[in-house]
Amino acid sequence: MKAIVFDNSGTLIKRYKAIKDLRTGIICDNIASINVVDQDKNRALVVLQTDPSKCINKAKPNQTIRHFLKKNGVDFDISYSQVNISKEELLDAIKDDKSCIRDIQDTYYFVVEKKYNVNICSGSGFIVNMKTGNIEFTITAGGRIFKEVPFVINELKNRGIDIFVASGDRKTSLEQLAMFINLPKKNVYDTANSRRKKEIIKELKKKYKVMMVGNSSNDILALEEADIGVLTLQQNDKTPAKVYATADYVIKNIQELLNIDF
Repeated sequence: MKAIVFDNSGTLIKRYKAIKDLRTGIICDNIASINVVDQDKNRALVVLQTDPSKCINKAKPNQTIRHFLKKNGVDFDISYSQVNISKEELLDAIKDDKSCIRDIQDTYYFVVEKKYNVNICSGSGFIVNMKTGNIEFTITAGGRIFKEVPFVINELKNRGIDIFVASGDRKTSLEQLAMFINLPKKNVYDTANSRRKKEIIKELKKKYKVMMVGNSSNDILALEEADIGVLTLQQNDKTPAKVYATADYVIKNIQELLNIDF
């Protein structure tokens, strides 16, 4: 039996994002959040488990991010970091941080105003430096499924291959993705960090020959664990050399996956 595990953002969907540097106030859309985290071993990427259009953009802008999370019981997950961090440790680290909800709202409105024609809202979050206790960047992202994806998924299913998704994105956005590509929810693993993705691959290998398809540093452990690791460059982000080093195949379009002997 064979299974393919896909990352989501940058792999199945073209990701559109806005990242605000809180030190300068500058918002840009040409930097990958994973690469920003990789620039400092003390950084962690946090994903908020709430729809920004229904929650964050309606919140009082002057309240601190930590106050907003604690007061409203907003769930969050640490999507990517180089070290293990608990939620309690993260909340304690930012107890004196003054970053406001407005800083997240700024990125949300940036994405909306760009009119990217997003059909999946990945959500909002922030990057925190655990050593300093400062939230250094805020983020909002969404995406559109690459046009080749429905055909590729259907063809793989026709070949008798089981399809799974393991992603650091929030649960609701991945449930939307599952509907678009007709996957059962049980085959979708949400807010999976690097170590969790590796565990998923390891567990699936008990039953399947497993291929992992990803596009960035948070996929490295899973690419290494899989029987076959595939790096896709369709997002056109700058990809670190260490990701190339773990992949058995490198493709520029998801449809090239069909040509790999599996």
